[in-house]
Amino acid sequence: MGFRRAGRAGKLAWLAVLAPAFLSSCLPIIPPGAPVPPVPPTAPNAALIGTHRGPLAAGLGFSEANARAALSAFITSCPRLTKRNDTSGLTRPEDWAPACAAAAAWPAEDARGFFTRYFETATVARGEALVTGYYEPEIAGVRVRQPGFDVPVYALPPDLVRARPGDAPPQPDGTQPLGRYDETGRFVPYYDRTAIENGALAGRGLEIGWVADRAELFFLQVQGSGRLRAPDGSMIRLGFAGQNGYPYTGIGSVMRAQGLIGTGPGQYPGSMQGILRYIHEHPVEGRSLMQQNQSYVFFRERTGTDTVGALNVPIMPRTTLAADPAYVPLGAPVWLQGESGISGLWVAQDTGGAIKGPNRFDSFWGAGAEARTIAGGLKAQGQALILLPKGTLARLNGQ
Repeated sequence: MGFRRAGRAGKLAWLAVLAPAFLSSCLPIIPPGAPVPPVPPTAPNAALIGTHRGPLAAGLGFSEANARAALSAFITSCPRLTKRNDTSGLTRPEDWAPACAAAAAWPAEDARGFFTRYFETATVARGEALVTGYYEPEIAGVRVRQPGFDVPVYALPPDLVRARPGDAPPQPDGTQPLGRYDETGRFVPYYDRTAIENGALAGRGLEIGWVADRAELFFLQVQGSGRLRAPDGSMIRLGFAGQNGYPYTGIGSVMRAQGLIGTGPGQYPGSMQGILRYIHEHPVEGRSLMQQNQSYVFFRERTGTDTVGALNVPIMPRTTLAADPAYVPLGAPVWLQGESGISGLWVAQDTGGAIKGPNRFDSFWGAGAEARTIAGGLKAQGQALILLPKGTLARLNGQ
């Protein structure tokens, strides 16, 4: 669940090289009159907006080291891929079975051969990708409140529920909205960030820990998981448990609209680091800025050492992508070509509250200072190809 940043755009030579291949093999996967997956008309997916055949996987130029890492991530994803419903409308669980069966015994030294043998490529819409970055932050925090550690980290409240059918209109994707039932039994929106920070959940025993810096907690919530490190060196590992039902608002966009981001006098860089500096230098305005993002994330304490994504499998630095499952089958390999070090083979193993729409990705960079620096400033333009099991496109096109 990475932070949405400001950045630069650029034309890609790669697009010019492959454009003829895309155009000559532009195969609509859902022909006119063909049946489509039973999704609400207001909830488009990859099958509905248009998916086209891409170039041969063998021509993408996988590096061996990158392919080995992607193969490892794909293997961990297979138990989910072969069982879960693919809301993109592109694949069925059984489509993945041959590749998953072969992957477990495939020699790591020929990982490139695995992807060229078992996969074909497809573009969703025009394939024009926007890629940001996320990481696993570590911030100062303790389990028991003490001087200097006054900001609570909350577990998921038991009264945060989905509305019963008939108590609230369904959302565009067909699910019931999140909220709570008040003392009269009426379904209402849940407490927003301002209400929670003002004490709406205080005294209910939901505190997992306490942190020193509200702004650092804000960005830990944006990332979706992280670690609290106490002065004595002890650590609490936090995983995403839920969210209060409000849409995510990127405060970088708010700052830009207010003229606070830029290179002029009194302006700040549009990176996470620049926004944090503004909040620390202007604490009153900074807190008001953070509260414009009404979304609030709740955590659970994690055991073990792995960081786990939406597929409930460990995620890997420089290999895992967060994607919108309406447009990318979760667990599928994804080939990116673009700027800022995003080029290569990735695996879609996670989701994010602000990662919505076709070809919108968040790349995972791990933990530590370097990961924070890379993820905190990344916003790259590029092209995306989804790798699907061979034969998927022909089946979708009725061939």
